[in-house]
Formats: sequence, structure tokens, C-alpha cells
Amino acid sequence: MPYKDRIRKILSPAERKVFSRLNSPQKIQTFLESIPINFERKGETNLSPRQVLKRLQAHCFEGAVFAAVALAYHGHRPLLMDFATAYDDEDHSVALFKKNGLWGAISKTNHAVLRYRDAVYKSPRELAMSFFHEYYMWDGRKSLRAYSAPFDLSKFKPENWVIRDDSDQALDWLMKALAHSRYSEIAPYKAIKSIRPATKFERKALRLIEWK
Repeated sequence: MPYKDRIRKILSPAERKVFSRLNSPQKIQTFLESIPINFERKGETNLSPRQVLKRLQAHCFEGAVFAAVALAYHGHRPLLMDFATAYDDEDHSVALFKKNGLWGAISKTNHAVLRYRDAVYKSPRELAMSFFHEYYMWDGRKSLRAYSAPFDLSKFKPENWVIRDDSDQALDWLMKALAHSRYSEIAPYKAIKSIRPATKFERKALRLIEWK
């Protein structure tokens, strides 16, 4: 059975109605931007797509997984990419898609940076590099150091990640699997040593938030 049919089989009618409307990367991105950020006020979470639909909130990893199942529902490969950082900065995850042989990304974030990427990149690495200069901390240090290879969720049973609803940490196992997948360095150490920090003007962009 095709993977998209396996997903459709386990979804409720209400869930299928939502995903059937999200039939393009643009529509998926718009939906994610319409729901609030999950600020994890009661503790860290890794919600499944079913839980995201119930609560109508998501952080970056939850949004990426939600976008991946929406893409898979329409026959695309459910692919994630994770970004690993230096210092005490947070990692970021996106869902990847291809259109006309080029790569793009769907991203859930609360800031003016690290957002959606149109499908104009020739390779996953080229797309990953587009995030480098946006990835900086409040003091200006640029922190992006590595990115994962496209991580294919279709190697897992959809029951294990699409509709898990047993706890707020339902997808902890998936985040750990992604974190232990293959990563590539953004640049050699010598190049990283000479990076120019983001300026005070650039850092103002971090103060722009979508959800308070």
C-alpha cells in the first residue's frame, strides 16, 4: 500500500478534511503561521501531528513533522532537516519538499528569520546554507554548525508518529532518532573562526516576533 494511503487510513474524517486542503507547501506554511507557537509553558513537548491539530499550536520540530505528514498525505516524501548549533543556541527543524527538481523548506518559527524557503535550491546543502547568515544569537554570534541529511519519515510506521496521542512527549523518540542521524558540517573550523558577528542592526530582527 502506498505510504499516503497508509496515512489516510489511520486519520479521522476531520483530520483528513484538514490535510486534504493543505495540498501545497504554500498552504501548509500558511496554516502553520496561522496557529500560535507552542511556548511549552508546562514543560517540554514533542507533539504528534494529531496533537498539533487538537491543540492548534506547535514549535519548530512539531511544525516540521506536521508539515511532513501534510506533504506525505498528497504523495510527497515526508522529509525533515535538522540544524545543529554551537554555544547554547537552540537547534531548528524544517520539512523539505521538492518542486521541479529544486528544494524548498517549510518552517515554523516565531521570529523574522529561519522561515519558509521557496523551491529554488539545487541541493539540500544549498538550501541549508541559506539559513547560515540568519542563524545568530542575541549577542551576534553566528551559531549554525551542521545540518542533517534529508531524514525520511516514511521508514517508520505512520501509526508511530502521525497519530501518537499518549503523552506530551509522544515524539521524543523521533527527535532523538533525527538527532542521531547523519549530519554534515556547514564549514571547516578555520572558516568558522573568522566569521563576522551579526551587527547591532541585524540583531534587531530577533526582536520581531509573530506570537507574544
